[in-house]
Amino acid sequence: MANGRIFSIESMGLVDGPGIRTVVFFRGCPLRCVFCHNPDSWANDGEEISAEELMKKILRFRPYFERSGGGITCSGGEPLLQKDFLIDLLTRCKQAGIHTCLDTSGVGVGGYDEILPLCDLVLLDVKATDEREYRTLCNGELCKTEEFIKAINRHKTPVVVRRVVIPNVNDTDEAMIALRDYVEKNLPTAIKVELLPYHKMGVYKYKALGLCDPLESTPPMDKQTTKDFQEKYFKDCKGGTYGTQTV
Repeated sequence: MANGRIFSIESMGLVDGPGIRTVVFFRGCPLRCVFCHNPDSWANDGEEISAEELMKKILRFRPYFERSGGGITCSGGEPLLQKDFLIDLLTRCKQAGIHTCLDTSGVGVGGYDEILPLCDLVLLDVKATDEREYRTLCNGELCKTEEFIKAINRHKTPVVVRRVVIPNVNDTDEAMIALRDYVEKNLPTAIKVELLPYHKMGVYKYKALGLCDPLESTPPMDKQTTKDFQEKYFKDCKGGTYGTQTV
């Protein structure tokens, strides 16, 4: 089996799926989102690790996440880029009876019909709802995410839709209505839409990497306004196994 590249493991994740999670952050991402808070994940380099070796680390945390109804979340970066390694890891988790969650933008390299049966839940970043906006915000193509969405629908995988709300970018009623309509049309297995306020916690990473922060002059998103949008437009889109989570 192929080895993988990760850049960190969070042992007590509380916002990336149900319960306490062990969150594995994969290296490599094809997007360059203007609001990215993990630019240190972009490059797919660094030390390799086997799924077997990583599984040993994950099992050390099992007493913590198992008591809370948690499990493992594969995040990034973009875990779908490391298809073979992801399949190997998820297979081992399922064999061990561990709840699996995939945090993704849906821009991978295929293998979705192998990956999704191994996922109990997908956290899907719907960064934009039309191609022009997606290119502007992410320097990518929405159609690639929509290929992944088609696979989600084939396998009827439960989905939590996520959207980062950014001041003066998508913090409007029109943007919320467009997102709601997009989810209703394209994601029938969505159990919740989760709005996340844009924050500045990753700014130091841009400076450390010598990169320009595209939203340097943009303030953090107001949390109460984000909650108001959540209540107004997505109050009824919640349930399933994930439940309600405070933004």
